[in-house]
Amino acid sequence: MITTNTSSAQQNVSQAADGLLNSANKAIDATRGYANHALDAADDKMHALQSKVEPALDKFSNKAQALAQQGIDMAAQAKDKARESLSHYSEVTSRYVADKPMQSVLIAAAVGATVALLVSAALDRSSR
Repeated sequence: MITTNTSSAQQNVSQAADGLLNSANKAIDATRGYANHALDAADDKMHALQSKVEPALDKFSNKAQALAQQGIDMAAQAKDKARESLSHYSEVTSRYVADKPMQSVLIAAAVGATVALLVSAALDRSSR
């Protein structure tokens, strides 16, 4: 009779353990399902956000490139204009010197003397 009770108790414990193991497996499977569902939903939201952000980034990038190119073009135009102005004034100066050599020498001497006086005055002020 003790063996029967022991055997019956062992069966009850074994059945209870099997039931508990089965319940744990079901809980694990349900948790995996919820986690997979949450990850899929997050992935979908990320892709939706990415599809909204990418066009804005492309537009921003294109605008930045256009502004950079515009700046380069403006700098090139300014360089060309400065080169033209320098060439023009160089020609005017050369013609003036060729037409009035004596007057050009006197003007150059006057400018040189004025610059020398200004430099001298600046040096005197800085040494005080």
